[in-house]
Amino acid sequence: MVKVDIAQQKKVEDEEEMPELSEDKTAEEVESVEDEAKEEVPVGAQPVEEAKAKPKKKKEEEEIVEERTYIVPLSRALVRPPKKRAPRAMQLLKAFIIKHMKLEMKVSEEEEEEELPQLIISQEVNEKIWDRGIEKPPRKIRIRAAKDKDGNVTVYLAEAA
Repeated sequence: MVKVDIAQQKKVEDEEEMPELSEDKTAEEVESVEDEAKEEVPVGAQPVEEAKAKPKKKKEEEEIVEERTYIVPLSRALVRPPKKRAPRAMQLLKAFIIKHMKLEMKVSEEEEEEELPQLIISQEVNEKIWDRGIEKPPRKIRIRAAKDKDGNVTVYLAEAA
């Protein structure tokens, strides 16, 4: 008997919340009142689906013109003081890729309007170099460099064969 009373109370509460249709209000007016109530949601309380409606970047749809696999020697980074070795290894990697992939980074006076090609190092490569900390970078690293049609070079970690 207690359960029936609770169910009846919920019905009564639900009926109180729902706007009643009277002769003065039509169904369309009631819907417009409900729509206005929905629009009064604070900015921070928007549904997650609407917040993620931003366009996503397209992944790797550019044509790869050239792709090469290298083993980059990083042993010269060990000449530096211990707290500067991993940053030096990153500098060595960048210099190696610029040299071997023929990436022109300098601006000539005539071609100031064009965008320069970029060197993009993937997160995996960066984590591999910094894996053992700033003092102990690897002595060599196997990478895969891909050059697209715009001249941008992206460096990936080569899969272990």
